[in-house]
Amino acid sequence: MKTVLLIAALALAAGALAYALWCRRRERRTLQTLEAMLEAAIRGDFSEETFDESLLSAVEAKLAQYLSASLVSARNLGEEKEKIKTLIGDISHQTKTPIANILLYAQLLGEQDLPAEGRAMAAALEGQAEKLDTLIQALVKLSRLETGVLALHPAAGPVWPAVSAAAEQVRPKAAEKGITLRLRPSQEWARLDPKWTEEAVYNLLDNGVKYTPAGGEVTVTVTAYELFCRVDVTDTGPGIPEGEQAKIFGRFYRAPGTWETQGVGIGLYLVRQIAAGQGGYVKVSSRPGQGSTFSLFLPRG
Repeated sequence: MKTVLLIAALALAAGALAYALWCRRRERRTLQTLEAMLEAAIRGDFSEETFDESLLSAVEAKLAQYLSASLVSARNLGEEKEKIKTLIGDISHQTKTPIANILLYAQLLGEQDLPAEGRAMAAALEGQAEKLDTLIQALVKLSRLETGVLALHPAAGPVWPAVSAAAEQVRPKAAEKGITLRLRPSQEWARLDPKWTEEAVYNLLDNGVKYTPAGGEVTVTVTAYELFCRVDVTDTGPGIPEGEQAKIFGRFYRAPGTWETQGVGIGLYLVRQIAAGQGGYVKVSSRPGQGSTFSLFLPRG
C-alpha cells in the first residue's frame, strides 16, 4: 500500500513538474513573440498575424493591434513632416531673392541724391527689409527644430569656439551702440552641437546688446560643474521684473515696454528649444535697474 501511494505521489509530482515546465515554456515563447513584435515595430516592418483565443494570445493580439495603429500613425507623422519640410524649403527659397532685392534697391536708393525726407524713407525701407529677413530666418530655423526636420547632434567638445563665434557675429552691433563686449576665454567642455549652440549664444548676446543702453557692457563667462557647463551672458540693461521672467521664453512673447525695441519674441524661445534638444536648459536672473544674466546650461555627461 505504501509503495502504491509513493508511486502515485511521484507520478503526481512528475505531472506537476511537467505542467510547470510546459507553462514556463509557453510563457517564454509568448514573451519571445512579444519581444519580436516590438523589435519589428522599432524597425518599422511589423505586420499583424493571426493568434489563437487563449488569454496570452489575446494579449499578443491586443499588442499587435496597438503596434499596427502606432505604425500607421508614425507613417502619417513622417509624411506630414515631409510636407512641412517641403513647405519650409519653399518659403525659404521663394522669399530669399525678393528680400535680397528689396535690401539691394533700398541701399542703392539711399545712395542717390535725395532730399532729407527721401533719405529717411529709404533708410526706413532698408530697416524694415532687414527686419523681415531676420523674421523669416528665425521662423525657418524654429520650424525646422520643432518639426524635427533639423536634429541636434550633441557630442563632447570644447564650449568656447561656439561662444567666440557667436560673439564675433554680434560684435559690430555692439560697437555701433558703443557697448563693451567682454569675453573671458575658457577651456571647459560639454556635450553640445557646435552650430546650434553658437545660434543659442548668439541670440542671448543679441538680446543683451539690444536691451543694453549705449555705453553699457555685455559680459560672457563659462563655468564648469560636475554635471553641467554654464554659459552666462550678463548685460547692464534695465533688468526684467520677476513677474515677467517666466514668460520671456515663450514663443512670440514681448514684455510690456519693449515695443520700441526691434524684435518679434522668437530669440529666447529658440534658445530654450536648442538647450532642451541638447539635454540642457536656460534660465534668467534679473532685477529691475540692475541688468540681467541669462545662463545656458549644457550637459557634460
